[in-house]
Amino acid sequence: MKNLGLILYCSSCSTWNIIVFICSFMLMHSNVVVHAESFEFDSLLQLPKSGSSARIRPRAKQVLSVSDFGAKGDGYHNDTRAFENAWNVACSSPGRIRIVIPAGYTYLVHPVELGGHCKSKITLMISGTIVAPKNPNVWDGLNPRKWLYFHEVKHLHVVGGGTINGMGQQWWARSCKRKKTNPCRHAPTALTFHKCKDLKVHDLMLVNSQQMHIAFTSCLRVMVSNLKVIAPSTSPNTDGIHISSSHGVEVKNSVVRTGDDCVSIVGNTSRVQIRNFVCGPGHGISIGSLGKSNSWAQVRNVLVDGAFISNTENGVRIKTWQTLAVKVDNISYVHIKGTSAVEEAIRFACSDSLTCEGLYLEDIQLVSKTRGITKSFCWEAYGSSSGLVQPAPCLTCSDGFIKQKVPYGLPIGSF
Repeated sequence: MKNLGLILYCSSCSTWNIIVFICSFMLMHSNVVVHAESFEFDSLLQLPKSGSSARIRPRAKQVLSVSDFGAKGDGYHNDTRAFENAWNVACSSPGRIRIVIPAGYTYLVHPVELGGHCKSKITLMISGTIVAPKNPNVWDGLNPRKWLYFHEVKHLHVVGGGTINGMGQQWWARSCKRKKTNPCRHAPTALTFHKCKDLKVHDLMLVNSQQMHIAFTSCLRVMVSNLKVIAPSTSPNTDGIHISSSHGVEVKNSVVRTGDDCVSIVGNTSRVQIRNFVCGPGHGISIGSLGKSNSWAQVRNVLVDGAFISNTENGVRIKTWQTLAVKVDNISYVHIKGTSAVEEAIRFACSDSLTCEGLYLEDIQLVSKTRGITKSFCWEAYGSSSGLVQPAPCLTCSDGFIKQKVPYGLPIGSF
């Protein structure tokens, strides 16, 4: 066949004229027989048919299983490398990727960091069980605060109905809170999300963490729902959900029963909503501690709306250090009922220098677990209350104070 060259220059030709000319040229110089009734320029040139609009089909979601990367799932062999390899493939692939941790298997995973800047939007489907090493010595030479650590990931979705087990018993036995002669030292948070954006975590169980169960640090726009967090009431420092320096966090339809705070909110955190929440045993729903060692801390725009609290050391509390670097304002507690294990069911201990302002209580009923009395404690806490509040509120209402309440029903990023 001859090597035919084609040079076309026509400033006044339409696109259709050019297409017809090119195709006619090709037909004259080839042996191809084309039937007019079946020939369509638009299919050949990938142009839309007349009268129809171009459609771009979404890229199909890819599915990766950790089993395909060598994970044994027997609870004995170390499956960390398989998890890392599955994550690296998912993170480097464009589109939507699902990583599956299959049900019916138990995966032993050592401390692992899974980094962000991914090309894909990843769904981590935890349907099986992930367990930590029992022996704290595994962390020798590693960061003792981390076990499963995700950082700088956007649009991560963690779901699946499975279980994350921190196997924390040996860590608790070494704690100075268990035995005063033990040195006080750090222990891992089971599941940490650091600098993550547009994060969703739901339908998971976390049990027996070494210390905190799940932490969100420096995160933006987080949705948490249908979590169950369980550890013995005697387990030290096993906060359920820890929120630090994060903004736009919603926690709903969840149950936390541990040995420390059900929810702890610290650092420079704002726009937090907690709804339809079950807490206890434990230390209740806490803001703080804030301002230790003169560190700057501000917590504002927090709403707890609908909580059942059972046998906690405090129902709701704010705790700050006496410094010049703490600011707490616009905090609302609404529709909270339950029992307190101690007399002081409500505690707002604020700074002399920067008082807590804009506190609001409505429809609170916290009674004694032992049928005794309950009371509130307030220090430099300013705000107001409405409706039945039990124990009786102790907030100070100054002449210049305007009642503030976080508005209901707004999107998490809008208040």
